[in-house]
Amino acid sequence: MTSLGRALADALAIAHHDTDDYFWRPTNPPYSEMRDVADRLRLMREVFLERPDWVLSGSLDGWGDPIVAFFDLVIFLYVPTSIRLERLRARESQRLGADAVAPGGAMHQKAGEFFEWASHYDDGTREGRNLARHQAWLEALSCRVLRLDGVRPLPDLVREVHVAIKA
Repeated sequence: MTSLGRALADALAIAHHDTDDYFWRPTNPPYSEMRDVADRLRLMREVFLERPDWVLSGSLDGWGDPIVAFFDLVIFLYVPTSIRLERLRARESQRLGADAVAPGGAMHQKAGEFFEWASHYDDGTREGRNLARHQAWLEALSCRVLRLDGVRPLPDLVREVHVAIKA
């Protein structure tokens, strides 16, 4: 999702933002301390919401309802579990360092717990975001929703979104 958000923002020459940057406080190691919802929303208002054009990637299901009114289009990118986990492992290895997430590494256990949690997105058997919750959230939106197959090449997805924006 973040890759598509960045690529789309680049193609449109507008700012890209990711919900993780607002959800999590900047910590070392990263992703260990959540911001309060009020702080997340305040930061988003201060940084980009009042600007005319931007791309936001990530999920804000469960905490971002006040942001929805700013959306013109929501893109739901579905990726099958095996490919999603492969991409998450590569991302975490890049973000945290391959040695840190490898067996014996400082972040190995935390990364493993994250991958285990993420592996249940489709079946919804773990607390937090999941496919059924996202589908229900999408159905309740008043803006346009574009559903895309995240296995397709990134340039194809960017073109499809660009066409949808112009429609």
